[in-house]
Amino acid sequence: MEAAAWYEYEQPGLGTEFFVAIEAAIDIIEENFIPLSPLSEEAGEIGAKRLILERFPFDVVAIELPEETVVIAFARHSRKPGYWLGRRIFRYTHIRAYV
Repeated sequence: MEAAAWYEYEQPGLGTEFFVAIEAAIDIIEENFIPLSPLSEEAGEIGAKRLILERFPFDVVAIELPEETVVIAFARHSRKPGYWLGRRIFRYTHIRAYV
């Protein structure tokens, strides 16, 4: 992941801490420890939700399906909202979620 490499370049060890934060967020999502926050606009319309990382300016974006929760993006806060909507994995998940 480019973000982890950038963090590691800026401060040795910070890239590893970023990966640890991502893994912890995924564990929280898998275990349903806390509800995910709904997203607005187009992302919210198809059911995408997010978990905001505490230390890093990223959201873990996921869609909750009946049988599983699928992580579809690690979205940086400073980018245009929904910049990840056109990604192939999102289209696949979107189709799968409504078939």
